[in-house]
Parts: sequence; C-alpha cells; structure tokens
Amino acid sequence: MALPRRTAFPVEHTRRLLEPGPLVLISTAWKERRAIMTCGWHMMLGYDLVGTYIWEANTSHALARRSRQCVINLPTEPLLDTVARIGNCSSAEVDKFERFGLTAQPADEVEAPLVGECHASFECRLRRTHINDDYPLFVWQVVRAHVASRPKWPRTVHYRGEGRFMASGDETSRRRLFRPEMLES
Repeated sequence: MALPRRTAFPVEHTRRLLEPGPLVLISTAWKERRAIMTCGWHMMLGYDLVGTYIWEANTSHALARRSRQCVINLPTEPLLDTVARIGNCSSAEVDKFERFGLTAQPADEVEAPLVGECHASFECRLRRTHINDDYPLFVWQVVRAHVASRPKWPRTVHYRGEGRFMASGDETSRRRLFRPEMLES
C-alpha cells in the first residue's frame, strides 16, 4: 500500500476529519418551554453515557441545566435539510417542532419530547456537567432507548464543515478478525 502524500492542514479544521459521529437533534424541555438543537459535538463515554457540548448561548443549554434531562434523537438522511435548518435558527425565537413540522412524542422517563421522525431517540438524565470557560460539557446517562426496527443500519448524516455533509455509506464486516469476547451482541 502506497503511503498517502500529506500536506499542512489548518489545525482549526481538525473536526472536519475527526467528526465524532452522526449529527443528532437534542430536544429539551423545562416548564412550558421546549427546544431542539442540532449537535455534532458529542461522544460516547461508556455503554450508556454520552457527552455533549452545548454552547451556553443556545436555549437548549439553559433548558438542559434546569431540567437535567434531554432526548438525543438520531436523524437520518431524509431529514438532512431539516437538520441543517434547525441548526441555523434559534429556539428562543421559534418553536422548531412547529416550524419544521416535527412530531413531538412523549417520552417514558423524561419530560423532553422525542422527535418522532428520527430513527432513534435516547432519553437521558444528566449525570454530571463540566462547564468552564473553555467548554460546556454535559454527561448524560441514557435511561431509555427507542430505535426503529428498520433499517438496522440507517444512513446517518455527518457535518464536514463549510455547509457540507456526508451520509454514512457502505458497510463492510471484519468480524473474522475479532476475538469472540470482543464482539458485542
């Protein structure tokens, strides 16, 4: 295999190549207010722990801190335009469920609504925050998961920067290279 030819790359664009995962829609609610935000800065911290970066200027930040709950919703490729539009307007100015014709479904364990059009929704309770001058990190524990039965591996969307997105694509198996105890069921 030939080595790739590499050139200098702007450090501030690192996320374009290391995007941690698919875009998600985080729904929050507190008292009579609800919000949805598009989020690409999240990470798995354990089997049922998810970290999210929610900027303090977002309405979702305040609602998440007050309610200590959220739903992390997984949109798929057909929702790409909606996901982009949600990320480009403010819940302080508009009810995004109404504006984008999304179905707010009641959750079982939290007050925040599920986004009905999403492939999966994960009800979460706040486990811990790490909020300082550099970053506002929320650590969530998933307490209930709702996942569509089909497709098993949906085409999720990933943000690449500069208004460009990627939809997850072909999948290939390397199960034969794994020790049996390393495979999840």
